[in-house]
Amino acid sequence: ISYIPAEGYAAGEMKHGPIALIDEYRAVVCIAPQSDIYEKMVSNMQEIISRRGKVIAIATEGDKTIGAHASEVISVPRTNMLLTPLVVALPLQFLAYHIAVNRGCDVDQPRNLAKSVTVE
Repeated sequence: ISYIPAEGYAAGEMKHGPIALIDEYRAVVCIAPQSDIYEKMVSNMQEIISRRGKVIAIATEGDKTIGAHASEVISVPRTNMLLTPLVVALPLQFLAYHIAVNRGCDVDQPRNLAKSVTVE
């Protein structure tokens, strides 16, 4: 747990509010593998850059377009569209883990965590 508030938005929602939060202090993780909304994601990335935001993109391996619009690119293998959410989840988890470790957070024992076991 990195203790950094984060929210996820669909590509089409960016211009309906979240874009107002973008400035030079904001990093945005864009999930942009090859898909039906790929062009929308590229457009969103351009909007983020125009507001001086930092873009970290998760893109399909070999994608040349995304690299031009992102500060960092995490590549994932091309796969069946139905499996893509599983493939992009792993680098997101690694990113969150490494952010937490770099911030000095105890990733093995997060604060205020209440463990419980229910036996029925």
